[in-house]
Amino acid sequence: MIYTTEQLIEILDQELRANWQGKRVLFSSPQRLENPVLAKAIGAEKLSKIFAYRDFRAQIHEYQRQHKVSGLVWRVCCFNGLEIECPEPHNQLITIPEDKETLKAFKPDIIEFWQQATADLTLWLEGNPTIEVDSVTVEEYITNAEWLEVETTRTELILNLCWGNPKECHYQWAFPHSGRNRIIATVSNSP
Repeated sequence: MIYTTEQLIEILDQELRANWQGKRVLFSSPQRLENPVLAKAIGAEKLSKIFAYRDFRAQIHEYQRQHKVSGLVWRVCCFNGLEIECPEPHNQLITIPEDKETLKAFKPDIIEFWQQATADLTLWLEGNPTIEVDSVTVEEYITNAEWLEVETTRTELILNLCWGNPKECHYQWAFPHSGRNRIIATVSNSP
């Protein structure tokens, strides 16, 4: 029997709880941190919890690779009375190559949701809320993105236009190999 994504998430949750309850001990943890002053400041008990969980999680990631278990979870995004179920990488699992293909395959569904949900909204690029973007510019960004993600706040719908590694695209250090641009839709042009 191969564990499912949901089962691996539950196993990781149980292991994390066991670590923080002090049920896991890793005696070599202070030696694993190259800064002895920092190791002493944090303390052997806390370091043990951190490294024990990290080691366990690495074993789960290896299991995912060996058995091709997805690192994607599905969530529902609701905005302006519309909703869509979207795949996204789980924060404690890795993404396998098939996961990226799943994200790419879902791109047309997110485009359709975005177009319906933002029909009467103002669009702007993250980082520059004073300059509105038109639908032609948005289409160019969408075309250049490998996959899309959507997120919401109470008053905004955000379109993440992603490329590269799904686990790294949200981090600036991964640029230019992985990254994202963000288009934000609001009722007015003020964030």
